[in-house]
Amino acid sequence: MILYETINGTVTISNEYMTKLIGQAVTSCFGVAGMVPCGGKQKFLGLVSKKEYLDRGIAVKGDISGIDIELHIIVSYGMNINAIAKSIVHKVKYAVNETTGITVNKVTVKVDGIKE
Repeated sequence: MILYETINGTVTISNEYMTKLIGQAVTSCFGVAGMVPCGGKQKFLGLVSKKEYLDRGIAVKGDISGIDIELHIIVSYGMNINAIAKSIVHKVKYAVNETTGITVNKVTVKVDGIKE
């Protein structure tokens, strides 16, 4: 959860909102076939439910001064992975900064699989 004070009051941004915002930006990128669960809670939900969650495969760390994002994705077969990763980094940084005003220090994209 990210908290910061403004002249009008306190602004609170939940981790759920942040991960869903990032998930929407990532899954809309060309060449991304899906997300892979990371962490214990996400892996357990992946076993219990086959439903796709937007916050799957996303880890966010940081505060109002800047955040670090780690993404676990599956790419489509035959796609240029470097181009996909650059597109994801650009789109995630833009979406987070434009929506919340928070600077993204680093986006780490980990390709965990290829889907045909």
